[in-house]
Amino acid sequence: MTLEMNQVTTLFIAIAVFLLGGYLNKRIRFLERFCIPAPVVGGLLFAILVTLLKGLHLVNINLDTSLQSLFMLTFFTTVGLGASFGLIKLGGKLLIIYWLSCGFLALAQSVIGISFATLLNLDPLIGVMVGATSMEGGHGAATAFGTTIEELGVDSALSIGLAAATVGLVAGGLIGGPIVKYLIKKYNLKSTERATEESAVTVEAKTEASSINSKTFMTQAFIITLCMVLGSYLGELFSNVTGFVLPGYVSAMFVAVIVRNVLDRYDKTLIEMKSIGIIGDITLGIFLSMALMSIKLWEVANLALPLLVIVIVQVLFIALFGIFILFRLLGKNYDAAVMVGGFTGHGLGATPNAIANMDAIVNRYGPSKKAFLVVPLVGAFLIDVFAMPIIITSINLFS
Repeated sequence: MTLEMNQVTTLFIAIAVFLLGGYLNKRIRFLERFCIPAPVVGGLLFAILVTLLKGLHLVNINLDTSLQSLFMLTFFTTVGLGASFGLIKLGGKLLIIYWLSCGFLALAQSVIGISFATLLNLDPLIGVMVGATSMEGGHGAATAFGTTIEELGVDSALSIGLAAATVGLVAGGLIGGPIVKYLIKKYNLKSTERATEESAVTVEAKTEASSINSKTFMTQAFIITLCMVLGSYLGELFSNVTGFVLPGYVSAMFVAVIVRNVLDRYDKTLIEMKSIGIIGDITLGIFLSMALMSIKLWEVANLALPLLVIVIVQVLFIALFGIFILFRLLGKNYDAAVMVGGFTGHGLGATPNAIANMDAIVNRYGPSKKAFLVVPLVGAFLIDVFAMPIIITSINLFS
């Protein structure tokens, strides 16, 4: 028997598994400790259920995930609208070094993924999915580019990317703390700040208007949809002129960056980040839930071992790079060590993973205002300036 789920039913299930994942995160310490996103928890459970029902020849469940692309486009647009150049200036030299290091990491992860996929006789585009796409990009980029690569003929690209992103997320949480502890002990590092100090980002955030009403919310919706429209057409135009595949969500994000900073020059109150953040969180949760729900686990079972090998190499690389290169580039001090922990978190998973790593460190060894300024700024949106072109170029080279 086959069950066909329409758009509305699929949307309902996506919200339901998101809420289920959030509930389980609060109840299961392991999930909370490693910051596993709620959509990943709930979505994977649903995917396992679908796989079991199919394997037992009881029922096939087909989901209508056509709305997923809309939610994905909206989320990436909100990311772009968060890219204020004013905040970048606060980071100074350390932010530039950390940013460039993340750009190098994106390139290295792509090279590792493609090289090892070739050695293991896999499609190079699978290597793209197990490179910067799922490592530094996390579940969001894995979903976005996985959809694009599947359209190019690699049927299991989305499932592979999401599986790699999940393993990377856990690995980033597992190794971040021990790496920083090793650096602190080896070099006898100590925090030079008082625990009461607040980060520049926190101070600036407190100065923003926090009230939300229907007028401000609709204004943000107008700005978001404007960027989505312009970005979609720009992406199509770029692809037609150059022959390069440029997904609409990528061009929408970069249009949003431009719009944000142009509007800031005239009126900084037009962009209300609390509303933008709410819209971004909701759309991210729904599109990730839909993506994880629709994973066809039976398609990636045969690739489990080679994918695990590639992810292990990625984990070893980021650990060695963080300890022996990034730590020294950032000043070889306590702040540098904390930032290495954050680098490990979002280099293998996501910015919340980076924050969780740093939280655990500063709660034990003392505060680091610089780390909590630099890492979230780069992890939230600046890394995409390097990562997106690298991923897009890789896709076009091997498609």
